[in-house]
Amino acid sequence: MTLVSAVKRANTILYARRWKESVTFYRDRLGLEIAFQCDWFVEFRLTPTAFLSVADQSRATIASADGKGITLSFQIDNLQTAHNAFIMDGLVPTKIRSNVMGADVFYLFDPEGNRIEFWSPLVQRRKI
Repeated sequence: MTLVSAVKRANTILYARRWKESVTFYRDRLGLEIAFQCDWFVEFRLTPTAFLSVADQSRATIASADGKGITLSFQIDNLQTAHNAFIMDGLVPTKIRSNVMGADVFYLFDPEGNRIEFWSPLVQRRKI
C-alpha cells in the first residue's frame, strides 16, 4: 500500500495570532462552511474530503508562520465573478494574471498574511 492510496481526507491547519479575525475572514468574507468548531479551532469544509482549519496559536503547540511560505491554492470555475465579488465585498484581490503555469490567477491575503491563490485553467483554443 502506498501512502497516497491510504489518504481518505486532507486538512490544512493554519495557526493564527489573529485567530478571531482569521476565522471571520474565512467564514464571512470567503463564505466557507464550518464543519467543526470549538473555542480555539475551526474547521472549514472545502470539498467532501478536503478541509482548511484555523487554530488559535495561543492554545496550540505550534506558532503562526506569519504568512511566510504558505499559499493556499483553490481552483474555481469563474475567476472574474469571484474577483468582482471580492472587490464588491471590500477585499483587495490582486489583478488577474493570465497564463501563469497554464492558468489565470489572482491572489488575496488573509489577516495572518497567508497568500490565497484563486485560479482557473486556461481554456484550450482550437485553431480554425
